[in-house]
Amino acid sequence: MSSNNTDSRFLPLLVTINGFLVVAIGAFGAHGVKALIAPEAMQLWQTGVRYHMFHVVALLACAFFSTTGEANSRASHWLVVAACLFVLGIIFFSGSLYLLALTQKSWLGMCVPVGGVFFLLGWASLTISFFRR
Repeated sequence: MSSNNTDSRFLPLLVTINGFLVVAIGAFGAHGVKALIAPEAMQLWQTGVRYHMFHVVALLACAFFSTTGEANSRASHWLVVAACLFVLGIIFFSGSLYLLALTQKSWLGMCVPVGGVFFLLGWASLTISFFRR
């Protein structure tokens, strides 16, 4: 199986799973968690959902650009790297905010900047992919 064929399945799968999750998490926050947590914690939750959604769109861009005729193996490699970094960013940034909102465990706040770095590296990798076309 070629790398491009694998990418054409892998990247849309990341998009759809994360799209499903962000809608479910957002709805859970709006309808299930909101009454149980403090307003400050709800702001953390909403920030997590917002960044999660932004990066679902970034994952969608990775999937889209990997299927265009211009994508070569070097560009596709960087698109997969970007997508994986975006997913790590979602886990560390948004995931930490979700858990922090629910548990109020302050040590989770240390994971949030790590997620931010993953997001930045993902955007840098996406940029590199355009120069590799």
